[in-house]
Amino acid sequence: MDRVVLVVDDDPDVCWALERVLAPLGVKCIRALDGQTALEAARLNRLAVALLDAKLPDIDGLELAQRIRMVDPGILVLVISGYFYKDDPVIETALAHRLIHGFIEKPFSHREVAAAVKNLLSY
Repeated sequence: MDRVVLVVDDDPDVCWALERVLAPLGVKCIRALDGQTALEAARLNRLAVALLDAKLPDIDGLELAQRIRMVDPGILVLVISGYFYKDDPVIETALAHRLIHGFIEKPFSHREVAAAVKNLLSY
């Protein structure tokens, strides 16, 4: 069975880049450019991991993480953001409460994203 990764970012170029970075991991990627599409994808697919941009046009990424986890608590969430930083109290709290399972700052390195997703897939 394919492992499915949801890639959520309002920039189609970032989605494209993330999909290319994840391809060598043998995962199937589903793309969403907004929160509503992401929630629909979470409802319709058995997701292993969701990569979420922190700021989307229709919802905050951390709120989206909560809603996705309500759909399926087993989905592992990785937030990728140029808005927050690793030592941001909001991110530290989300990590401590296991709302999210990782955080990567933009601009990101391909290697960093691939390693983080590979690590989450091994849970």
